[in-house]
Amino acid sequence: MPLHRATPTRGRVNHRANPIHTLADPSLGASLELPTHRLLDKPIPAEVAYRLVHDELMLDGNARLNLATFVTTWMEEPAARLMAECAEKNMIDKDEYPQTAELERRCVSILAHLWNAPHPDRAVGCSTTGSSEACMLGGLAMKKRWANARRATGKSEIAPNLVMGANVQVCWEKFCRYFDVEPRMVPMEAGRYHLRGEQAAAHCDEGTIGVIAVLGSTFDGSYEPVAEIASALDELEARSGLDISIHVDGASGAMIAPFLDGDLLWDFRLPRVSSINTSGHKYGLVYPGVGWVVWRDAERLPEELIFDVDYLGGNMPTFALNFSRPGAQVAAQYYNFLRLGFEGFRSVHQAARDVATELATRIEALEPFELITRGDQLPVFAATTRPDVKAFNVFDVSRRLRERGWLVPAYRFPEHCTNLSVLRVVVRNGFSHDMAELFMEDLARVVPELARQSGPLQTADQGSGFHH
Repeated sequence: MPLHRATPTRGRVNHRANPIHTLADPSLGASLELPTHRLLDKPIPAEVAYRLVHDELMLDGNARLNLATFVTTWMEEPAARLMAECAEKNMIDKDEYPQTAELERRCVSILAHLWNAPHPDRAVGCSTTGSSEACMLGGLAMKKRWANARRATGKSEIAPNLVMGANVQVCWEKFCRYFDVEPRMVPMEAGRYHLRGEQAAAHCDEGTIGVIAVLGSTFDGSYEPVAEIASALDELEARSGLDISIHVDGASGAMIAPFLDGDLLWDFRLPRVSSINTSGHKYGLVYPGVGWVVWRDAERLPEELIFDVDYLGGNMPTFALNFSRPGAQVAAQYYNFLRLGFEGFRSVHQAARDVATELATRIEALEPFELITRGDQLPVFAATTRPDVKAFNVFDVSRRLRERGWLVPAYRFPEHCTNLSVLRVVVRNGFSHDMAELFMEDLARVVPELARQSGPLQTADQGSGFHH
């Protein structure tokens, strides 16, 4: 979560209520000014409070036009109604809400089967507040297994490291910083924007707790080659005896690949894959926030990380960084599994991929742009301006599209590829072919106007940031 200063440094210090909303309550006084950064002395009518907050939130962007976020921005009305009915349920209260806990258990079982656990009845997993917490739990399990193995052989437990590509989501950097693990970031290079097997194995040693393989890079939507990474680690073990496991960060792709890329080897069919996480609130099609993490079997989750809580007169094992959190999203996740089934998920995600690939092809046909990816893995693609385009850059395009309500992030790639700046488009359920047509009309409208500039007006520092 972002950190905020408690003392306001800008903005209004008072709300000014519309008199028509306050006439019914003379106690509000004549000024109609209500403080924004401290509590009022007395309550105000519910409708007045609602109207003030509602009107201010109108300044937020339209979530359906947000092509930056991977997070679900549309659900069916019955799903939204079900979430409202469960809004007050605390997921940690297994004793009070045993059926919500049962739905969580069923979801874990569904994911274990979907991800081809060799013995789904022996797989273990849990829900989380999102894929970031799920990653933290996966990382902690890897670190504890590594430490236990080192201790058993009388070796030092100092200086663990974690190998990953520079394209990982920031939660992995947080994990390493918070839990004292050295992050071994494999840098990008021109034409290679994610981790490959050779680079992964080259960065491993006896201090390596695991390798992170990302199924769906947030930078460009591409899958990392999990099977290739596993094969390289198999060869490393044959040479050196180092047995290093893989955690698949499938925040987005773990809910895409099972339905659209069934022949792709990335999941528990690879013996070296120890655990997998995903975001229920991304391509799991649930409003934020819910994530999931599943381990191949109970042996991959050290017992000392598990806590027992009272549950119907017995004990319920739990593993989490958070304690209280809403149960509504878990109910909604089970609703989606029940409602859509395999074929429903396949149809929804195929539609998203079709929109993404068609939109990418049409953007490529516009003279100023070239594609980095095509939307044929995640329904996500990245594009940049051609080298001969001097009048504008991707940051100018992002700014002009924002004028029409479209939120399209423009950002610079990490170290070793900082000369590459891209626009990235995320296609989600609810972004239709019709909406894509409207987007193309607006893009085609602004490009000739931008071409008349004498040079770019935005820089990477001034442009939209990359936060997803």
